[in-house]
Parts: sequence; C-alpha cells; structure tokens
Amino acid sequence: MKSLEELAQIRERMKNKVALREANGEIRIVVGMATCGIAAGARPVLNALVESVVKEDLKNVTVTQTGCIGMCRLEPIVEVFAPDQDRVTYVKMTPDKVPEIIEKHIKGGHPVTKYTIGAVEN
Repeated sequence: MKSLEELAQIRERMKNKVALREANGEIRIVVGMATCGIAAGARPVLNALVESVVKEDLKNVTVTQTGCIGMCRLEPIVEVFAPDQDRVTYVKMTPDKVPEIIEKHIKGGHPVTKYTIGAVEN
C-alpha cells in the first residue's frame, strides 16, 4: 500500500464483497430437501422454483435447499425470506403452486396465504 488513494480503493472493493455476502435486498427461497421432503415431492418443487426464477429473470432471488425443517407431515415445505418482512412458510407445496407464488409473492410482495402453514393448520 503506497497511498491513501490505494487504501480507499481496497476499502471500496472489500465493502462491495461484504455487501454481496450479506445479500442486501435479496429474496431467498429455501426448499426443505431432507429425506421426508424428497419423499413428499420436494425435488420437482425445487426444479419448478429454479426454472421460474430463471424464466422470469429475477436477479434479486436465490433458490436454495436445506435439510429437515421439522414438520414432516406438511412436506414439501418452502420458506421465503424477504428483506423487512416476516418469513413465510408454504406447506404441502406442488410444482403447480409455484407460478402463483412467484407472481403474487416474489414479484408482487403479497404472500399467498392459502398455501401457508396457518391456512393448512386451521
């Protein structure tokens, strides 16, 4: 490091890398892919979500998988984490429900409550 300008450039580069890791402004869709989820049909749901996100060119959305979410009888389970919003848990998911969730919740910001845990439990 030879100057304050070089230090400022390094700081800016690192700040950008940290922002990418923190995924500010990013929506995360997480699919439960433990044995129970896979047996209940989570793999086609995961594939449908990935295909929809790519098709709609949603740059601020990532689709990931996790292990058991802990409610095996409600699998396949999909959780949506959006900035400044409560987590939304969709249960008994099917690939047919994905387009509606992408359109209304992911793009429109309004959860599709008829597919959420609260609607199924009542």
